[in-house]
Amino acid sequence: MAIATKRTCKNGHSYMKSSDCPVCPICEAGRKPQADFLKKLASPARRALERENISTLKQLSQYSEKTLLSLHGLGPSAIPILKNELKEKGLSLKR
Repeated sequence: MAIATKRTCKNGHSYMKSSDCPVCPICEAGRKPQADFLKKLASPARRALERENISTLKQLSQYSEKTLLSLHGLGPSAIPILKNELKEKGLSLKR
């Protein structure tokens, strides 16, 4: 088990973290997703979509499942959530 170390982010927040993940939990808690469908995802999956500038379901529908799964942070558990959100709006992932 990794030992937690004290860290300080660029915004001056101090926190303890035992993983190599560079994300400040205090900064992350203060971020609010722009789109409703992003709120339903775990933070790593949400950040993966944000890095690709995917902020709408229409943009999301331009990607295939395989492409989405290749994004760092977006895993198989996010796909059913995304597919359901797309389906509710009459959209689907690219084939």
